[in-house]
Amino acid sequence: MNELLDRHITVLYTGGGSVSALSAKDAARGVPLVFLIGGDPVKMGLVASLNRPGGNATGVTLVTSDLEAKRLELLRQLVPALTVVAVLINPSNTNAEDVTADLQSAAKALGVGTRLLQAGSAAQLDEVLQNLPKAYAMLVVNDPFFVSQRGKIIAAAARNFLPSIYQSREFPASGGLASYGSSLSDMYRKSGAYVGQVLKGVKPSDLPVQQPTVFELVINLKTAKALGIEVSPTLLATADEVIE
Repeated sequence: MNELLDRHITVLYTGGGSVSALSAKDAARGVPLVFLIGGDPVKMGLVASLNRPGGNATGVTLVTSDLEAKRLELLRQLVPALTVVAVLINPSNTNAEDVTADLQSAAKALGVGTRLLQAGSAAQLDEVLQNLPKAYAMLVVNDPFFVSQRGKIIAAAARNFLPSIYQSREFPASGGLASYGSSLSDMYRKSGAYVGQVLKGVKPSDLPVQQPTVFELVINLKTAKALGIEVSPTLLATADEVIE
């Protein structure tokens, strides 16, 4: 980071999530920062407010952490008999505590029990996936680390016949069952456009933090069949993409 800043760069960009954004802001030395994160930048202290960021940072928030309850609801529709769900979460994520509380509240309202699985490193994830608890399904909480590890997560879910729901279409496109969330490619385009504006001289404080307005439900029908899941016609009709 210091090596980059010593080159007198015009703008600093981070798309690696909350931890990377906070580290970049701390080290930025006043250099304009554009971020792409999955949590609330106000709660994290990255900006003063969404509409008026203030300071030297702005960007895009996927706000996917607020969608975990919706994902749980969709998982219940995919697995109507669901009574216990394994929740895979990164305890290092700045939103972990709030997300856990929200999910447990949503699960209680649905009459579903939860089994919390915590992994913040490759070694911890390997151990968790090798010892998955007995559950009827798994919800993988939004986190850049899990996106980078999606291959092994999807493989473990398949081995254990665990219907699972994820944050983005990259998962069902790689063999996962389903995802619900914003389009990562669209959000990267939006954050990239902000980098362009800053390079043209616009101050980050004049660029409101952007949030997604469209959310996608993606279902991998081939995986559903392999798991013995018959997806309801109603749910299929509401899906933005069905992978066969």
